[in-house]
Amino acid sequence: MGRPARISREAIAEAANDIGLSDLTLRAVADRLGVSIASLYHHVEGKDDLLRLAAEYSAARTSIPQDEGQHWAVWLLEWALYNRDAFVAEPALFGQFMDGAIGADVMADNTEAILARLVAQGFTAREAQSAYQLVSGCALGAAVQAIREQRAAVAGRPAAKEYLRLLADREPGDLPHLRALLAEAAITPLDSFETRITTVLAGIAARRGEDWSAIVTNVERLLTAHG
Repeated sequence: MGRPARISREAIAEAANDIGLSDLTLRAVADRLGVSIASLYHHVEGKDDLLRLAAEYSAARTSIPQDEGQHWAVWLLEWALYNRDAFVAEPALFGQFMDGAIGADVMADNTEAILARLVAQGFTAREAQSAYQLVSGCALGAAVQAIREQRAAVAGRPAAKEYLRLLADREPGDLPHLRALLAEAAITPLDSFETRITTVLAGIAARRGEDWSAIVTNVERLLTAHG
């Protein structure tokens, strides 16, 4: 009857997820499972397949915020914070996301739960989808910016420093708006993710005819607590 399989795609996916996409190799997974690389090839086609498997495993276990009766804006903010932090913590997820590894078959249940949560608070399904996409897009954009800034800092080329170097080589009258912006940023930080997501949520509220100023107050309170 042959020897029973020592591993499965599920076990490989779990091991890959534990290792993390950024450090993922066939050797690392094989060592973690205590098998040979050749054994892995009975279940995965190679490194790309392994990355897709790990991304699917991670996405399928994404937890949407708990429904504790909080206002829809607070709930969406919690979702945005989770998404931003997840992609910043695992930048390699972006490549898999862009390549379609995290597809509808993986995210359908979570998407349905998100839509249902918003519909329960008076959104139509279309309004819920629009709000979900706006908030998710803001979170993903913030994650891209944070990852770029981290990598630039590690390389010793932070954006602000690079712009200042550029301006020092240009004529004093060149790029006046950029100069003014950098001068302002040296005194007061420019708009953060928290500011941008607050604007998005307030805009959704205004479009729905709700009191957007109350949304801002609720969101700022949660952001303060989030730290």
